[in-house]
Amino acid sequence: MPSFSGDVKNELARLPLSKACCERAELAGLLRMGASLTLGSGRALGLSFVTEHAAVARRALVLLKQAGAGRTEVVVRRSRRLGKMNSYSIRVVPGEDVGALLAELELSPGMLSPSGKSALFRRKCCRVAYLRGAFLAGGSVSRPEASCHLEYVTTNYQFAELLQSLLRRFGFSAGLTGRKEDYVVYLKEGDAILDFLALAGAEEAATSFEAARNVKEVRNQVNRLVNCETANLGKTAAAAARQVAAIRAFAATGGLAGLAPGLRAAAEARLAHPEASLAELGAELGVGRSGVNHRLRRLMELAQESGA
Repeated sequence: MPSFSGDVKNELARLPLSKACCERAELAGLLRMGASLTLGSGRALGLSFVTEHAAVARRALVLLKQAGAGRTEVVVRRSRRLGKMNSYSIRVVPGEDVGALLAELELSPGMLSPSGKSALFRRKCCRVAYLRGAFLAGGSVSRPEASCHLEYVTTNYQFAELLQSLLRRFGFSAGLTGRKEDYVVYLKEGDAILDFLALAGAEEAATSFEAARNVKEVRNQVNRLVNCETANLGKTAAAAARQVAAIRAFAATGGLAGLAPGLRAAAEARLAHPEASLAELGAELGVGRSGVNHRLRRLMELAQESGA
C-alpha cells in the first residue's frame, strides 16, 4: 500500500515547471536536503542524489538538465526484499559545470545552506519552491487517519534552522527538535499541514487530507457519544438496581400498603420493569420523566427512613 508521503511527493514531482527562478530554488532545496558531493580527477566536483521515489528521481533529473549540470547517469537498484522499494541513484559526473551550478545555487563545496536573505528567497514563489524541493528529498507526512505530523529530517542544524525560518515566514508554527543524530523540523497541527500541502502545490493531497480528517473527526464524535451513552446506561442501570433493592426491602416491611396511589404505582412499575429508563417508566405511568424521578427519590427516602 503506497504511503501518503509517497502520494504527496508523486503529485509535487509532477507539477509543471514554470519560472526559471523557481526551478533554481527547488533544485537548491532538493540538492541541499538529499545530495552529496563527489570528487573526480583534478578535484573536480560531482553530485550524487538517491531516492526511493521514481517521480522524484525524474524531477531531479529534469531540474539538473534544465540547470545545465553536465553529464548525468541514472542507476536503478531493484530491491530483493519484500516490502522494500527500489532505489534510484542520479550521478552528475564531476566537471566544471557542477562547480558553476553549486555557485549559482549558493551551495558551497561543504554544502552549506544559503542564508535566509539569499537571492534564492527574494520571491514568495521561490521560497515555496525551495521548501517543495527539500520536502521531495527529505520530507514526510503521516496519513491523516493516524495522526497529524509533517516533518523535514536533516543532519545539519543550520539547514534545519533555515527550513524552520522559511516555514515561519509563511505563518507556520514550525518546531525544531533533535532525533538521535538528526534534526527534525515539523508541523503538528492539521490545519497547518493542510495549508502547507496547498501552498506547495499538492492540491489533490490537500483535498484527500481534509476529507480524511473530517471523517476522523466525525468518527471521534461518534465514539465520544457512544462512550457517553454507555456511561449513562451504566449509571442508569446502577440507579435502577438500587431503587429495586430499596423498594423490595421497603415492601418486606409492609410499607407499600400505606403509600399514596402515585407512589405505590411507581414502586410497582419499577419492580415490574427493573431495566426501564425513567422515560419508559413515565410512559407506563402516564407522567413525565421528572415526575417519575421525584417519586422514585421519595421511595428511596421512605425506605431509608424505615430502616429497610
